[in-house]
Amino acid sequence: MSDDLYQRLGVSRTASQDEIKKAYRKLAKELHPDLNPGKPDIEERFKGITAAYDILSDPERRGRYDRGEIDASGQERPEQRFYREYAEDPSAGRFYTQEGFADEESLHAFFSDLFGARAGREGRGGREGMRMRMRGADVSYTLPITFLEAAKGAKKRVMVGGEQSIDLTIPAGVRDRQTLRLKGQGMPGFEGGPPGDAYVEVHIQPHAFFERKDNDIHLELPVSLAEAVLGSRIQVPTIDGPVSMTVPKGSNTGATLRLRGKGIVDPGSGRRGDQYVHLKVVLPKKPDAELEKLVEQWAKTHAYDPRADMERR
Repeated sequence: MSDDLYQRLGVSRTASQDEIKKAYRKLAKELHPDLNPGKPDIEERFKGITAAYDILSDPERRGRYDRGEIDASGQERPEQRFYREYAEDPSAGRFYTQEGFADEESLHAFFSDLFGARAGREGRGGREGMRMRMRGADVSYTLPITFLEAAKGAKKRVMVGGEQSIDLTIPAGVRDRQTLRLKGQGMPGFEGGPPGDAYVEVHIQPHAFFERKDNDIHLELPVSLAEAVLGSRIQVPTIDGPVSMTVPKGSNTGATLRLRGKGIVDPGSGRRGDQYVHLKVVLPKKPDAELEKLVEQWAKTHAYDPRADMERR
């Protein structure tokens, strides 16, 4: 798998955000694990393009990747870390992360240096024994999750503080870029102070065929010519699994059917949205001589103009 995120998605480094999204959705439809069961190599490629999209879809993170500040996994590059924010600070003797101090030892060292120097200036009997109780710094993380994890809720094990793993509850209906707070999971306090909090921003990956609009789900569903003309009972995917739906006789591309209560639960009200199924009539991939002959005979006595509405406007 390429270490270049642009190559993974098959786009140029100057691609627009819309081009990046379209490239990801196209690849996701081809490589989605649900459509390729039992193919671990395909699943790995899907994970790779998903990780690439998670970074390149975020303008700020994309910029940092382009500047070489983070690598293809989103981690800080050691040679770039910390310098930008603190290099010009004349009092900076050591560098720390944006979230706070690098670790508890660095935090204590910082205040020891600060107050130790002050105590030396004020004399041995002054403030040499002073202690400052401080709350720990907050930390921020990003967490990629799937469309279905966001829609239905999930439990995710995440690493906080670089070494501690905790179970994070993803509430059903969470929205893209929503921030979840983990109280007391930030940096430790100083001199007995309380720890800070951790803030996790969730990044929802686009689904291969589901699309969310508010709390409704929209799906473009291919149907055969026979199913559209004659009507049929077919299986339709939903976030809860496939359900049976009737395609009325004479259905056309663009016709929309509703599955009530098959959308996403609103976290505030508890009400659930609907799923809208947009039909798309699909002809056989290979030319069919019998079908061509049948349509040719039918057209001789059933001529109609499908563009008549366009000509009147």
